Amino acid sequence: MKTLLYVSFIISFGLASLAQDIHFSQMRYSPLTVNPALAGAEKDLQAIVNYRNQWNSVASPYSTMAASFDMRFKENRSGNGFLAAGINFFNDVAGDVRMRTTNFNTSLAYHIRIDRKSTIGAALQAGLGQRGISPQNGLWASQFDGSGFDQSISSGESFNELNFSHFDMGAGLVYHYSKNEGYMRGNDQFSLTAGFAAFHVNRPESSFIVGGGDDLAVRWSGFVHSLYGIRNTNWALMPALYYNRQGPHQEVLAGSYVRVVVNEGSKVTGFIQELAISYGAFFRFGDAFVNKLMLEYDNYSLGFSYDFNVSSLTQASKGRGGVEFFLRYVLPSPISGVSRARIK
Repeated sequence: MKTLLYVSFIISFGLASLAQDIHFSQMRYSPLTVNPALAGAEKDLQAIVNYRNQWNSVASPYSTMAASFDMRFKENRSGNGFLAAGINFFNDVAGDVRMRTTNFNTSLAYHIRIDRKSTIGAALQAGLGQRGISPQNGLWASQFDGSGFDQSISSGESFNELNFSHFDMGAGLVYHYSKNEGYMRGNDQFSLTAGFAAFHVNRPESSFIVGGGDDLAVRWSGFVHSLYGIRNTNWALMPALYYNRQGPHQEVLAGSYVRVVVNEGSKVTGFIQELAISYGAFFRFGDAFVNKLMLEYDNYSLGFSYDFNVSSLTQASKGRGGVEFFLRYVLPSPISGVSRARIK
């Protein structure tokens, strides 16, 4: 019981004091939280909504909702590059203290064409963040009397503001390579995207406590993900590696989807739509094993994932971590579509 109470306290207020960013297990489908230069890097247009809920088995759950939209603009006359833009929004509510983090930002990117198959792009991101907290709902270290938490005991904390806003800035760099099928139904396509980004480069103040001095640490983000079609089959591999570091904390997520195209669709009439199913096995080092399922139909993708906790919190969580969903609309088709900006 004592262990559970301590864990509950850590989860309820830990991120409030350490000011870590949100994260999704399905990072490939939350692109602008990974790198602002992913705006327009891989697709002509995409709109995504995400939802994540975690730690139900330990304390008041963390609940995160997000949405993003990005698109390319018409390629310049010289044909050597194109402009792209994106918007990203998320709202996160964490733990018993109901710590609320809301962020809205815009990304502006420019991608230079290296050759017919590859581009390199850079982006700036700017927006507004807002944080709030309800301390009366929390359990504090000073309230632990040796056997449990007594809320009649003063928390001993002096709060400066319970709600505040801040300006936020970030930047990113992305390389993208894409080779389409050599012949119809050859399934020998290959793509690779890699990038590096920095978020909160202006180090906005994020402390609720008087004299806390808790500036939001820069989050460094690096990733590489790929799609490799297995020639003359309906199968493909989608491996990925993601790395984030913020202050003393770091996260490494690695694994791969295995995708099978169930129906290639009608190439001429369009009466029969493309359909693919994917399963992904990923591991967040030191934290969780992540199972993922994805259904792709025409221009739509629906994804689900579940985290099985394997960290030191397993005693309290019983292995139960977080559940996550996303819904995406994308142009061109994620199965066999060819981007107009790559074939000019």
